[in-house]
Amino acid sequence: MGKRMKKVKQRKKKVSIKAQMKNQWQLYLLILPAVIYFFVFNYMPLYGIQIAFKDYKAVSGIMGSAWVGLKQFTTFFHAYYFKRLMINTFLLNVLYLLCSFPIPIILAIFLNQIRGEKIKRMIQTSIYVPYFISTVVLAGMLYIFLSPTSGILNVIREMFGARAIDFMSESSMFRGIYILSGIWQSAGWGTILYIASLAGVDQSLYEAAEIDGASIWKKIYYIDIPSIIPVIMMVFILDCGRLLSSDTNKVLVMQTAGNIPTSDIIGVYVYNVGLGSGQFSYTAAIGLFINIINFVLIISVNRISKKMTDVGLF
Repeated sequence: MGKRMKKVKQRKKKVSIKAQMKNQWQLYLLILPAVIYFFVFNYMPLYGIQIAFKDYKAVSGIMGSAWVGLKQFTTFFHAYYFKRLMINTFLLNVLYLLCSFPIPIILAIFLNQIRGEKIKRMIQTSIYVPYFISTVVLAGMLYIFLSPTSGILNVIREMFGARAIDFMSESSMFRGIYILSGIWQSAGWGTILYIASLAGVDQSLYEAAEIDGASIWKKIYYIDIPSIIPVIMMVFILDCGRLLSSDTNKVLVMQTAGNIPTSDIIGVYVYNVGLGSGQFSYTAAIGLFINIINFVLIISVNRISKKMTDVGLF
């Protein structure tokens, strides 16, 4: 009887799936391009992961290249710059996460308190615009504004009798410039999810709070923040899964001979070694190692989040 029941349930599931696909074929057709995109660019390339365990030669191809096991990984672990690369990458991303993560939340909460629609739209537009500035243009702006000869910051410093500083060549300044410019560029765009969540809050909660004499700060503390905690935790989990995946393009265009001690991160190293020296197996091993660490981080943070807030991605 037990086996028959299982077979009946399986048949019902198959029928229900087919019925859903027939009744909602428009929705499946709508998500088809996204499925194809992820399959082509995210799943098919997984076949090439095996070159991390081989001495890949373009002439021999992936299957024809010699198997070397964990040689590429051990080479990276014993590399002269391994420690510096790991420290620079981890510090840059952790500091960026700690400094940038709260800003979109704060902006979204304050935007939600603005009642004038025109003013609200104007502010939203002004903080969204920087996100659409390309990385190269952003770096060019930084070089202009922070120039030791004509940069506005150095002009102001010289007005007060201080000497000019070449900010882009100072290794101690690199992380601060990277983080502040990143916040300016992406904070506004990051508010979209939180604003959408706050827009779905029941307005009767605010009306009841006003009747009870609650101040704006109490409304924020007791209504706004609890309403967006699930979204906050989901975004935080995803951000923690990228702690060793920096914006390589931005670091590349910001890197100078003077700031290499702090700007030399794993992404830049992979770019220089992989494309510059053609060591594809070596850089594939580095990429796989970083992705494994990111995977472990996202699983760990997700479990902690589920225990503490009952919110998780899976």
